[in-house]
Amino acid sequence: MPEKTIRLPVTGMTCANCAANIERSVKKLPGVKGANVNFASEEASVTLDPEAVEVRDLIERIEGSGFGVPATRVELPVTGMTCANCAASIERALNRKVPGVLSASVNFATESAVVEYLPSMTDLDEITAAVEKAGYGVIRPRDEDVEDAETAARRAEIQDQTRKFITGVIFAAPLFALSMGRDFGFLGYWSHAAWVNWLFWALATPVQFYTGWDYYTGGWKSLRNGSANMDVLVAMGSSVAYFYSLALLIYPLLGDHVYFETSAVIITLIKLGKMLEARTKGRTGGAIRKLMGLRPKTATLVREGIETEIPIEQIRVGDVIVVRPGESVPVDGLVEEGASSVDESMLTGEPLPVDKKPGDEITGGTINKEGRVKFRSTRVGKDTALARIIRMVREAQGSKAPIQALADRVAAVFVPAVIGIALVTFGLWWAIGGDFVPAMIRLVAVLVIACPCALGLATPTAIMAGMGKGAERGVLFKNSEALESAARLDTVVLDKTGTITRGEPSVVDVVGTESLSREDAVLRLAAAVERGSEHPLGKAVVREAERRGIRVPEPEDFLASSGAGVRARIEGREVMVGRPEWIGGQGTDLKSLEPGIHDLQGHGKTVMVLAVDGEAAGLIAVADTIKPESRRAVDELRSMGLRVAMLTGDNEQTARAVAMEAGIDEVAAEVRPEDKSSRVLAFQKEGRRVGMVGDGINDAPALAQADVGVAIGTGTDVAIETGGIILAAGELTGVPRSLRLSRATMRTIRQNLFWAFAYNVALIPVAAGVLNPFESIPFMLRQLHPILAALAMAVSSITVVSNSLRLYRSKV
Repeated sequence: MPEKTIRLPVTGMTCANCAANIERSVKKLPGVKGANVNFASEEASVTLDPEAVEVRDLIERIEGSGFGVPATRVELPVTGMTCANCAASIERALNRKVPGVLSASVNFATESAVVEYLPSMTDLDEITAAVEKAGYGVIRPRDEDVEDAETAARRAEIQDQTRKFITGVIFAAPLFALSMGRDFGFLGYWSHAAWVNWLFWALATPVQFYTGWDYYTGGWKSLRNGSANMDVLVAMGSSVAYFYSLALLIYPLLGDHVYFETSAVIITLIKLGKMLEARTKGRTGGAIRKLMGLRPKTATLVREGIETEIPIEQIRVGDVIVVRPGESVPVDGLVEEGASSVDESMLTGEPLPVDKKPGDEITGGTINKEGRVKFRSTRVGKDTALARIIRMVREAQGSKAPIQALADRVAAVFVPAVIGIALVTFGLWWAIGGDFVPAMIRLVAVLVIACPCALGLATPTAIMAGMGKGAERGVLFKNSEALESAARLDTVVLDKTGTITRGEPSVVDVVGTESLSREDAVLRLAAAVERGSEHPLGKAVVREAERRGIRVPEPEDFLASSGAGVRARIEGREVMVGRPEWIGGQGTDLKSLEPGIHDLQGHGKTVMVLAVDGEAAGLIAVADTIKPESRRAVDELRSMGLRVAMLTGDNEQTARAVAMEAGIDEVAAEVRPEDKSSRVLAFQKEGRRVGMVGDGINDAPALAQADVGVAIGTGTDVAIETGGIILAAGELTGVPRSLRLSRATMRTIRQNLFWAFAYNVALIPVAAGVLNPFESIPFMLRQLHPILAALAMAVSSITVVSNSLRLYRSKV
């Protein structure tokens, strides 16, 4: 059985070291080929052999490491059971045949099934289908009645962080005010009484062991897994201040100045940072939630002429659906009746509505703007284009960019190094000054100012925001590696047909003669003959006549000559349309048209001659015209400092004509499909970093060979599967857009890493007292108090996440 990659949501992580712990633990399972845990998106992506390891094993390993995997629990009424064996059959079908189902319990007496499953791996559609395949029925709940476990877990985390922060403020604020008032002499003699210290202890203890309990449990999990994370630093720093003060309280002879306010305020400030981080970090996944919100909850089903509103989950392939103006299209399908314009901007990034008529494809999640449309569903549930886009963006956001390797290596040794620095700081200052308290204060300051969170968040939050922005603009990155590689490209190679050009012939010139001077008259007769033709050039002539609103008569005695031309009787006259050689071979004199024929062919156009009753009556030139946006896209790429080249199998003359119109100087013509990848390789051997843009099956090898393959979203599935970037709108302007976005994302990552490293490199020595001997430096810097250190630590993570969120406002 081939390897399989699954995605699991993970709760309880507090920094990048937690993610590293889970990765190490999961990789030890037999059958696991690879694991990547993303702290920012709070997801684990695991590649495994399904026959060697089960999902349950992964979940047990993750939970055994001290973290959680949220699952959804649903109760489904089941019909058709006649005995206890029926219940057992359904349980077997669910537990064995539906990946993502963690447990299924079916009760024959109550005729219900209780199913616990992972929404990231399966859904109610698959669960229902498994029960129905076993021969039973299911009464499905509406989707809104089944809460998304991941969303619920994230919401619960934010609520928990908020609740604990508020509790910390309630107790720490009066404690800090009383302590500062006593230290600065604002309060009377009573504040130095012994009972006041016990009051301080009473105020500090709920903060230490309720607000700060997460740091103890998180630190214990980390140490139990053989490493140390941020929780260890916070727990150590606050505990030193708290338990030293508790010792003074119990043994007053050791001293009377307690530091309960230090431990309480440290924990409260860091909890503030974690609360804001959780809220802000949640916004980096806003694009996914926005995409998920596009799908309506209900749809209007037409059955035997009767319209019925049903939950969207009950739509099946082949159902006929009605969409009224202003409504969202529920699933993918083909328009059967009606015409309208549809807003596809959330899928393609393009603001202009797209006209739809019978025979056109319509996509779930888009919005019907004008007319009433009736369509037949072709893809539902997980198979819709919207569902596939959501899945792709989710997987890409959870992937790890190569640039993150540096931060991971630093994070692996960061906490032990900080603990070592803190202990050395404590030892040196106690030895130099001979006073325990200043040495202890500096030890606490070093522990709480160090911030591995900023390092762990620097890359993944930017990746999530950048890919989310891309999804909003119709640019889909398959993984983080494609995003990073795209920023380094210096050459973009464009396939011609279907990429630069429309991929289908169009009439570009109509030339009349003395006998038939009007263009419309030439087109009218040519289209009448071609109505019976299946040739692409003939269809192009008919399309142009229809576009111009020309009424085309019916042909008689139609006859095609093996792709060379066609003839028919039109309104009593014999009319022929075909290649100049064929028309000339039928006895028609073409001398008067030869200059025009050669001129049109010289511009890379295919020329057809119209002959009426044996006399030349006109010329029709057909070409694969460039897309309206192609020239603009090429100009944008060149303005970004990129070299642009074109590959095509066409002859040199045609290729040069298209390249000139598109503004491309570098052209490789008459390239066979199997040689396209070799041309890309040749560019790479010149030292270039190459992005290949294509849409056809024959482009797939070149897309795979390139440093980054960019697939036009309207192209073939093979090209889309091979490309690292997919342009959902199918327009070439998406190429410069994707490259601008990748450059902006990588710039943000470098900024984040700089600030994360600079913060730690600059402030850890300050906290250690390195600047203490320099009298010219302000006192607050020389004597960095642990409370200020905790505030700085909280701010550092928020700074990194907020910087990443700026990508949503970037203009790409």
